[in-house]
Amino acid sequence: MKKNILITGGAGYIGSHIAERINTNKYNIIIYDNLVTGRKKLINKKATFVKGDIKNLKQLSNTIKKNDISLIIHLAAYLNIAEAEKKKGKYFKNNVGGTLNLVKACENSGVKSIIFSSSCSVYGNINGAVKEKHKLKPKSYYAFTKFKSEKIIEKYSSKYNYNYAILRYFNVAGASPSGKIGEIESSHGHLIKNLAIQYYKKNPRVNIYGNDYNTKDGTCIRDYIHVTDLANIHIKALKKISSNKKSLILNCGYGKGYSVKEIVNIFKKIKKNVKVYKQNRRKGDVAQIYSDITRLKKVLKWRPKFNNIKFILKSSINWEKNEN
Repeated sequence: MKKNILITGGAGYIGSHIAERINTNKYNIIIYDNLVTGRKKLINKKATFVKGDIKNLKQLSNTIKKNDISLIIHLAAYLNIAEAEKKKGKYFKNNVGGTLNLVKACENSGVKSIIFSSSCSVYGNINGAVKEKHKLKPKSYYAFTKFKSEKIIEKYSSKYNYNYAILRYFNVAGASPSGKIGEIESSHGHLIKNLAIQYYKKNPRVNIYGNDYNTKDGTCIRDYIHVTDLANIHIKALKKISSNKKSLILNCGYGKGYSVKEIVNIFKKIKKNVKVYKQNRRKGDVAQIYSDITRLKKVLKWRPKFNNIKFILKSSINWEKNEN
């Protein structure tokens, strides 16, 4: 008998890639999204779509019970780091309040497993590779909402009888090799997405935010993971916590950091006549962070398939062709 999976934020960038990778011979997919940042064009054609908001507890509870949901992948959240600093109430209500609604909606339901999309930003400013056991010191308000949401997922797991996997994303980038789905939202300041947009400009320009960090070339260092590899991690994690009844916290990256300048230089080999502009640092950005994925590989027996930074960039450029 098929199990029913609810994906909150399933009409978004990461959610659409997860839905693409789910075996629909074994699972029914229910997408729950308010379409504020999600898009109808990204909704998987084999999924059932419910237009709903995680801030609406009653609607969320009804959706879970009506569709007999047993597995949840919780992605719905506001993501803009700069906006979060200016609109803290909005981000707390949606990201933290929405997560609290989600776990409350699991009461007296058949939900047994929850995957939560967290962020490496909960670690704060780390000088090098970071393990899951590292103390959490979120610097930005966005990171704080992820930190608080993690605690909610953990706190209510015994009360509402579910297992969980908290996945701490590093920098997600690229687009599906199928070319059918990719990242639409460009306001989050994601470097590779913005480079893909500039590829189709007559006079491409790139902003580098801060060149005075304590790093090898003065620019921020990040660990980029292809979105399809990340999607596969979700599916493996869901199977793991569903079968062994134990909860997990895992880093999701490749374990290697690239500086902004390194990424821009790779882009300049693909696209000529790129003008680079140095800007002030963005509030909330940390100097460098990349993952230690020893635990990820050991627990899930996961291995990356698309861990080539040039491929990640080119897949994003290929998707952007659909947007132009």
